Order: sequence, then C-alpha cells, then structure tokens
Amino acid sequence: MMLGLSEFVRQKTKEVNLTQEEFADRAGVALTVVRKIEQGKENLNLEKVNQVLKMFGHTLAPVNTREISV
Repeated sequence: MMLGLSEFVRQKTKEVNLTQEEFADRAGVALTVVRKIEQGKENLNLEKVNQVLKMFGHTLAPVNTREISV
C-alpha cells in the first residue's frame, strides 16, 4: 500500500520518536511546514517538503504533466 505524503511523514516522525517541533528543528524547517504536510495541505513549497523528506532519505520531484501518459 502506498502512503500519502501526510501519512508518510506522520508515520516516520512517530517511528523516530520525535515531536513535530523536534522534527522541524532537525529538518531545518519551520514547525508550520511540518504541520502543513501532516495536515495534507496542498499549497506546499516543494523545497521545504524535500528538506523534510531528506530526513528519511527521500525527495519529491516536480511533475511535468506532459510526461504523464493517460
């Protein structure tokens, strides 16, 4: 089963036993960034999301709609 971004970050933060504040500090982002990701907000800065995901060895790439085959 594939996790959504918000579920993935929530699960991983829990696995490493960090609060949102501790996690944001270690990822080098504002607490609001972590909260927005975990709440599933759509207006996220890709660079900030990648700073969070790098904590777990992952990144997201921007999607070019022309590359998606329908």
